[in-house]
Amino acid sequence: MKFAITYMGGYVFQHFGQTRQFKVYDTDSGESSILDSGEYSHGSLATLLEMKGVQALLCGGIGDGARNMLKSRGIEVYPGQQGDVDEVAKAFMDGKIVQQHKCTCNHDHECHCHD
Repeated sequence: MKFAITYMGGYVFQHFGQTRQFKVYDTDSGESSILDSGEYSHGSLATLLEMKGVQALLCGGIGDGARNMLKSRGIEVYPGQQGDVDEVAKAFMDGKIVQQHKCTCNHDHECHCHD
Protein backbone atom coordinates (compact mmCIF):
# COMPACT_ATOMS: atom_id res chain seq x y z
CA MET A 1 0.00 0.00 0.00
CA LYS A 2 1.12 3.55 -0.72
CA PHE A 3 0.00 6.48 1.36
CA ALA A 4 1.00 10.13 1.34
CA ILE A 5 1.21 12.85 3.96
CA THR A 6 1.15 16.56 3.17
CA TYR A 7 4.70 17.67 3.92
CA MET A 8 6.68 20.78 4.83
CA GLY A 9 10.01 20.69 6.63
CA GLY A 10 9.41 17.31 8.27
CA TYR A 11 5.92 18.16 9.55
CA VAL A 12 2.37 17.63 8.33
CA PHE A 13 1.48 20.64 6.18
CA GLN A 14 -1.89 22.01 7.26
CA HIS A 15 -3.51 23.13 3.99
CA PHE A 16 -4.00 20.41 1.37
CA GLY A 17 -4.81 22.84 -1.45
CA GLN A 18 -1.46 24.62 -1.09
CA THR A 19 0.70 21.53 -0.63
CA ARG A 20 3.95 21.72 -2.56
CA GLN A 21 5.34 18.40 -1.29
CA PHE A 22 4.11 15.05 -0.03
CA LYS A 23 6.01 12.37 1.78
CA VAL A 24 4.96 9.07 0.21
CA TYR A 25 5.32 5.80 2.08
CA ASP A 26 5.24 2.33 0.51
CA THR A 27 4.33 -0.27 3.14
CA ASP A 28 5.35 -3.14 0.84
CA SER A 29 8.93 -1.97 0.32
CA GLY A 30 9.27 -0.02 3.57
CA GLU A 31 10.59 2.95 1.63
CA SER A 32 9.55 6.60 1.66
CA SER A 33 10.28 9.52 -0.63
CA ILE A 34 9.48 13.19 -1.07
CA LEU A 35 7.16 13.97 -3.98
CA ASP A 36 7.13 17.53 -5.34
CA SER A 37 3.69 18.63 -6.50
CA GLY A 38 4.93 21.08 -9.14
CA GLU A 39 1.90 23.12 -10.14
CA TYR A 40 -0.63 22.87 -7.44
CA SER A 41 -4.38 22.98 -7.32
CA HIS A 42 -6.89 20.62 -5.78
CA GLY A 43 -7.44 18.81 -9.07
CA SER A 44 -3.80 18.47 -10.02
CA LEU A 45 -2.86 17.28 -6.54
CA ALA A 46 -5.53 14.57 -6.63
CA THR A 47 -4.44 13.50 -10.11
CA LEU A 48 -0.77 13.42 -9.07
CA LEU A 49 -1.49 11.21 -6.07
CA GLU A 50 -3.66 8.91 -8.17
CA MET A 51 -0.92 8.60 -10.83
CA LYS A 52 1.61 7.68 -8.13
CA GLY A 53 -0.64 4.88 -6.85
CA VAL A 54 -1.43 6.53 -3.53
CA GLN A 55 -4.37 4.86 -1.75
CA ALA A 56 -4.60 7.06 1.34
CA LEU A 57 -3.83 10.69 2.19
CA LEU A 58 -3.11 11.99 5.66
CA CYS A 59 -3.29 15.76 5.97
CA GLY A 60 -4.13 18.71 8.17
CA GLY A 61 -7.06 20.67 6.80
CA ILE A 62 -8.95 19.87 3.62
CA GLY A 63 -12.16 21.21 2.14
CA ASP A 64 -15.19 19.42 0.72
CA GLY A 65 -14.24 19.76 -2.94
CA ALA A 66 -10.74 18.39 -2.53
CA ARG A 67 -11.90 15.58 -0.27
CA ASN A 68 -14.57 14.53 -2.76
CA MET A 69 -12.10 14.72 -5.65
CA LEU A 70 -9.69 12.42 -3.81
CA LYS A 71 -12.44 10.01 -2.82
CA SER A 72 -13.63 9.84 -6.46
CA ARG A 73 -10.13 8.66 -7.37
CA GLY A 74 -10.19 5.91 -4.73
CA ILE A 75 -7.99 7.75 -2.23
CA GLU A 76 -9.09 7.56 1.41
CA VAL A 77 -8.63 10.81 3.34
CA TYR A 78 -7.52 11.11 6.97
CA PRO A 79 -7.67 14.82 7.88
CA GLY A 80 -6.79 16.49 11.15
CA GLN A 81 -3.21 15.22 11.38
CA GLN A 82 -0.36 17.27 12.79
CA GLY A 83 3.22 16.93 13.92
CA ASP A 84 6.21 14.99 12.63
CA VAL A 85 5.34 13.12 9.41
CA ASP A 86 7.31 10.00 10.29
CA GLU A 87 5.52 9.72 13.65
CA VAL A 88 2.15 10.19 11.92
CA ALA A 89 3.14 7.56 9.34
CA LYS A 90 4.10 5.09 12.06
CA ALA A 91 0.81 5.68 13.89
CA PHE A 92 -1.08 5.09 10.63
CA MET A 93 0.80 1.87 9.89
CA ASP A 94 0.17 0.71 13.46
CA GLY A 95 -3.59 1.22 12.96
CA LYS A 96 -3.80 4.08 15.44
CA ILE A 97 -5.27 6.61 13.00
CA VAL A 98 -8.88 6.25 11.92
CA GLN A 99 -10.97 8.43 9.66
CA GLN A 100 -12.57 11.31 11.49
CA HIS A 101 -16.19 12.24 11.09
CA LYS A 102 -15.99 15.70 12.58
CA CYS A 103 -14.46 18.84 11.21
CA THR A 104 -10.89 19.67 12.12
CA CYS A 105 -10.37 22.08 9.24
CA ASN A 106 -10.71 25.33 11.17
CA HIS A 107 -13.03 26.81 8.54
CA ASP A 108 -14.85 30.03 9.43
CA HIS A 109 -18.23 28.51 8.51
CA GLU A 110 -20.34 25.49 9.23
CA CYS A 111 -18.29 22.71 7.76
CA HIS A 112 -19.39 19.61 5.91
CA CYS A 113 -15.88 18.39 5.04
CA HIS A 114 -16.29 14.98 6.57
CA ASP A 115 -18.90 12.32 6.14
